[in-house]
Amino acid sequence: MTIQIHNSLTGQKEPLRPIREGEIRMYLCGDTVYDFCHIGHARSKVAFDVVRRYLAHRGYRVIFVRNITDIDDKIIRRAAELGEPIETFTARYIAAMHEDYDRLNILRPDHEPRATEHVAGMIALAATLIEKGHAYVAGNGDVMYSVSSFAPYGRLSGKRLADLRAGSRVEVEESKRDPLDFVLWKRAKPGEPSWPSPWGEGRPGWHIECSVMSAEILGTHFDIHAGGMDLKFPHHENEIAQSCAASGDHFANLWMHNGFVNVDDEKMSKSLGNFFTIRDVLASGHVRHAEVLRYFLIGSQYRGPINYSLAQIEQADAALGRLYTALRGLDAPPVADAAPGVGASGADDAARAPAWQAFHAAMDDDFNTPEAVAVLQSLASEINRARDTNDLVRATALAQELRAIGAVLGILSLPAEEWFRASKSAASGQQAGWDDARIEAAIAERKAARAGKDFKRSDQIRDELAAAGIVLEDKPGGITVWRRS
Repeated sequence: MTIQIHNSLTGQKEPLRPIREGEIRMYLCGDTVYDFCHIGHARSKVAFDVVRRYLAHRGYRVIFVRNITDIDDKIIRRAAELGEPIETFTARYIAAMHEDYDRLNILRPDHEPRATEHVAGMIALAATLIEKGHAYVAGNGDVMYSVSSFAPYGRLSGKRLADLRAGSRVEVEESKRDPLDFVLWKRAKPGEPSWPSPWGEGRPGWHIECSVMSAEILGTHFDIHAGGMDLKFPHHENEIAQSCAASGDHFANLWMHNGFVNVDDEKMSKSLGNFFTIRDVLASGHVRHAEVLRYFLIGSQYRGPINYSLAQIEQADAALGRLYTALRGLDAPPVADAAPGVGASGADDAARAPAWQAFHAAMDDDFNTPEAVAVLQSLASEINRARDTNDLVRATALAQELRAIGAVLGILSLPAEEWFRASKSAASGQQAGWDDARIEAAIAERKAARAGKDFKRSDQIRDELAAAGIVLEDKPGGITVWRRS
């Protein structure tokens, strides 16, 4: 089956037809690094990390670009408030971003351009747009894009220029010819970083960044442009206007947008006090491991909204726990990162197992991750049935499939025992002094007590461990395994 992708530009699912055979060039709008990444960032980055992994699994050579905006009004303001150089300020948050995304098992991009590294290209693009009549130097020294000069403007977002003008503020900057015109190059203000240009010292506007960085790395016509739904208008609309007007090329064939994150059924925002960084969530004591947050995020189809709540996180923890329970005790070590190359083209996998066929059918249909994780849960049930009938050969083979499919989604990356020993609550066993060595010593003491028929002491040790949130499971052959509840 051909991979079908919902194209935001046309509002329809379309078959993936690479511009270059066997290759997908993909651009994802990255972060403005002035604060720690929040779960809205995580939703977008995980969603398109899964897309990237799956395309690589299907045999495509994926060239994945994710930019960094390291010059912006918020960055300038925050760095000034802290009294530190912008380069030092942004370097700290870039390092934090990488740390957060690494914890979520988000693969690093093939290219990670920074806006400040491509200013010369932005100046050149602005000059080209002026030359072609799509931009002008305003009275205040800014270079503005003339929206009315680009007839297809609004096609991506479905907005009409007349409606946008009617809804604009009455007070329009005198320097603009049209209230909808947007800035390509900002005249320098005192104390702000700036670069020399034909129009004097200044710095780039936000929208021009991605047009330049994508073209310089991927070319003026590439396969997929992705980002959050909030970027569709005006950012992506403006990217199309700039890029197409300057090059006369198609820019991106497919536009993909992920849905919003709600918190307890309300839109996440700082003003509502329901704004959570990735670090907030992972340090909250409600998440056993960062993989729980990733599993939660792929539990909804990328285009729809997702509702973050403690109940949803607990459900994700339980669901992921069922997968690790199925793997426990079987010879199915974690699979290396899935992109590039796990499963090669995937054709051999599909011929070998119904689970792979079902997984591919789900993912080929616009990356339907809820159906894909349902395949994993079905596999886990099959493993448990094989284990119940003592068919360990079949159980082990199915466990290897479970691991391999999970790797394409970027989950099931831990040894099963490590998952069960991870502490879910900040108040649980390890924080109460029960580290791994103490637990193992208690289990050895309990085993000795049972061998000596001191069942009272054996039960006492079990109860002590249970009170610390540590659950024991006695297996055949005198083996005891444990997990933190």
